[in-house]
Amino acid sequence: MPDTLELLILQVLSGGGEMHGYGIAQQLRLLSDEVLQVGESSLYPALQRLLVKGWVKAEWGTSDNNRRARYYTLTASGRKHLALERRAFDHLILAITRS
Repeated sequence: MPDTLELLILQVLSGGGEMHGYGIAQQLRLLSDEVLQVGESSLYPALQRLLVKGWVKAEWGTSDNNRRARYYTLTASGRKHLALERRAFDHLILAITRS
């Protein structure tokens, strides 16, 4: 599941702009019609792995409710990785639907 969660986070961030962790979790929940409920214990380690891999970058800022938050953006390397993973995922789905 960690690789899948990383792919989902990259997909959310591919929309452009920067998002904080809570916003990413909310967007995943919204886009999945409440199917994906990502908790902090999964989300923040995944974001840290993405930072280490260089697929996202982060900067500290202030959230809408005046709290300190870390804002994440997709890097060029992250966009390239997302494109590769999406192609692989599409091939997997095609193989499954042919069964």
